Amino acid sequence: MRHTAVLNTDIEQGKINKNIYGHFAEHLGRCIYEGIWVGEDSSIPNTNGIRTDVLEALQKIRVPVLRWPGGCFADEYHWKDGIGPKENRKRMVNTHWGGVVENNHFGTHEFMMLCEMLGCEPYICGNVGSGTVQEMSEWIEYMTFKGESPMADWRRENGRDEPWKLKYFGVGNENWGCGGNMRPEYYSDLYRRYQTYVRNYDGNQIYKIAGGANIDDYNWTEVLMRESARFMDGLSLHYYTIPGEFWTGKGAATGFSEDEWAVTMQKAYRMDELLTKHSTIMDKYDPEKKVAIIVDEWGTWFDVEPGTNPGFLYQQNTIRDALVAAIHFHIFHNHHERVQMANIAQTVNVLQAMILTEGSNMIVTPTYHVFDLFKVHQDAVKLTLETTAEEYKSMPQVSLSASKNAEGTVNISCCNIDHENEAEITVDLRGINTESLFVAGTILTAEQMDAHNTFDQPDRVQPASFSNFSLSGTSLNVTMPPISIVVLELKKNE
Repeated sequence: MRHTAVLNTDIEQGKINKNIYGHFAEHLGRCIYEGIWVGEDSSIPNTNGIRTDVLEALQKIRVPVLRWPGGCFADEYHWKDGIGPKENRKRMVNTHWGGVVENNHFGTHEFMMLCEMLGCEPYICGNVGSGTVQEMSEWIEYMTFKGESPMADWRRENGRDEPWKLKYFGVGNENWGCGGNMRPEYYSDLYRRYQTYVRNYDGNQIYKIAGGANIDDYNWTEVLMRESARFMDGLSLHYYTIPGEFWTGKGAATGFSEDEWAVTMQKAYRMDELLTKHSTIMDKYDPEKKVAIIVDEWGTWFDVEPGTNPGFLYQQNTIRDALVAAIHFHIFHNHHERVQMANIAQTVNVLQAMILTEGSNMIVTPTYHVFDLFKVHQDAVKLTLETTAEEYKSMPQVSLSASKNAEGTVNISCCNIDHENEAEITVDLRGINTESLFVAGTILTAEQMDAHNTFDQPDRVQPASFSNFSLSGTSLNVTMPPISIVVLELKKNE
């Protein structure tokens, strides 16, 4: 199918916040324990207890922000159980996820150390569901107060003299559900109360994020914005791409049908509708867009892999997941004025993971490769790109987005979601001298709809050089195979 686009390289629309390429690591299944944390005494190579292979893989994709400790887990997590000598830490039952007992060896100090190793901002979610105002207030004091106080002195006793810098803090999680089954009016009042005691100490300015809506609960957004907008910097939104029914069968991660492929893509595209409608409500109360949408849980959610603990949410990750991720990023780019952060669920071994581990073995997933390819968009300026696309199953066959980095290099990312047909795209380049233009391409594709990497075949789906394009005058002509993601780099030929 043929598609056309007009790219104005000299018309800038605003910055794509790098934090939309954020991540989420919950105490769920094997995400933290085994996935990220193995302990200092493990035979698996580690850096202060953090798996070295996982650490290096995450460093490569430039993780900008990491959300922790949950998720549903956040509203049963009591931070004081996870500090101090590890042999003295209280063991706890993870009632939300599999009923396993955790030893609390990965706590505040370990998480902040991980963020320092990754060079990313920590995003901590506080306990509103089962915690107290005092508990939340003292956690902030413990982490960020420089002077003399009970919590700051306790931090020093536990080996950290200087306070950490903490920018992002969530006041509760999914309080409409696992975080307390609250009404929006009730949570709005609780939010106002709890956030009052999330203090800014010693110049540390906390960006406060309120627990927002589930999918299309527009009333929740209406109430929170009407009653509490002036007390928040961000409002979260959770939406998962699920081809089946949440409670009766979400669909398989592999071995799915062509219809399931199409439904998955349709549901991925729905993120645009949700952001548009929630943004419209927010515009009524916040026309200056001071309050951001924080999409701090998104991604595919399928049935768990056969034979695994259903509470661990372990699923394979295919080229289909990669395309879902790419579509989401393009949608987030288009909503760059309101969407200032997004956190895929989740980083390792859970749901739409970047990384899968099995003992001492580690592989990266097709989704990981999308994060790697698309990191060129982080903090780049979004460019005006108008696309006329033919349809595939009542939705656009192709999706495109373009940005310009600080050096003036233009990057265009393209998706072809059609599982059978190639896509021919002609991009009219405007505002750029094409006579001295160097173009390079990278592609992520596969022959099968459910192609994925395994521990036996870790490189089955990986990026490759792409050259099926030509530049004729101001026209950039690209031919994409079915099931593919392409990133094109355009820069002046030195």
